[in-house]
Amino acid sequence: MDEFASRFDNKIDAKGRVSIPAAFRAVLAKEGAEEIFCFPHLDRAALEAGGSRLVEKIKGILDDFAIDSPERDEIATIYFGESERVKVDPDGRAVLPKRLRDHAGISDVAVFVGLGDKFQIWAPDAYEKFRAEARERARAYRREFGAGTRPLAGGSKEGVQES
Repeated sequence: MDEFASRFDNKIDAKGRVSIPAAFRAVLAKEGAEEIFCFPHLDRAALEAGGSRLVEKIKGILDDFAIDSPERDEIATIYFGESERVKVDPDGRAVLPKRLRDHAGISDVAVFVGLGDKFQIWAPDAYEKFRAEARERARAYRREFGAGTRPLAGGSKEGVQES
């Protein structure tokens, strides 16, 4: 599988090292990524992370703006200026920088959550709260949009069958 999937709760040692889930390391290796691209989530106390696919998607977003536009600079600042390239050692461990851990409120346990082409890293309590809220919103989306249809950008529905 070439997707980041599942949830893993891993302890952080006194030096700030955490074991990156083996399944996530396998996806990163398939992408040819030798490190994790990681930055503070813009809206949540969590970290966004991934490999080359995530970086390419961010570059694609930035390509829609003029090189000297203030909007591009602001988005690039958040995605690239605030990012860290986190090295993974031969044992599969990485040091999450204190600045990133502080943003997410991570102290002794990091929760890794796969989201397909990226993953997030959370503090356990924050993730549990988010997960419960997301579950309720997902139920509401299902009721609103119905089975077998998906919303379009303008809010209307397109009759595309879910697989």
